[in-house]
Amino acid sequence: MAVHVSTTWLGDMRFESTNPSGHNLFIDAGEDNGGKSEGHRPKALMLSGLAGCSGLDVASLIKKMKLEVTNFKIDTEANLTDEHPKIYDKVDMQFHFYGPNLNEKKLQRAVDLSIEKYCGVMEMFRQFCTLTITTHFHENA
Repeated sequence: MAVHVSTTWLGDMRFESTNPSGHNLFIDAGEDNGGKSEGHRPKALMLSGLAGCSGLDVASLIKKMKLEVTNFKIDTEANLTDEHPKIYDKVDMQFHFYGPNLNEKKLQRAVDLSIEKYCGVMEMFRQFCTLTITTHFHENA
């Protein structure tokens, strides 16, 4: 299945990129690199894509498993190498689940299924970096 994204230069360091969903986003460099900080940074978008891919898997599994979750978030932090081309060599993902009646075992199973089986973006990241994934449960929310 082919995926098509069209990215158009808007001048300076700014681009607009289409998405197969029909939603557009803007990409721009920071002021220290000649941009105006009026858009997303490409490497940070990769991390958003990683978290979003896994998050969609987990949200779907929460629904299928009929789990009670008030909220969840994924904090992602990456180490960028010093030499060009600068790439991520280490990525740390922390899944945080909130709610008064969390089923920790099933939620961990949902995370495990995403990271081990379903998330294609996760598999792509495994090709170039070390991933560390932890799960945290917050029952006071």
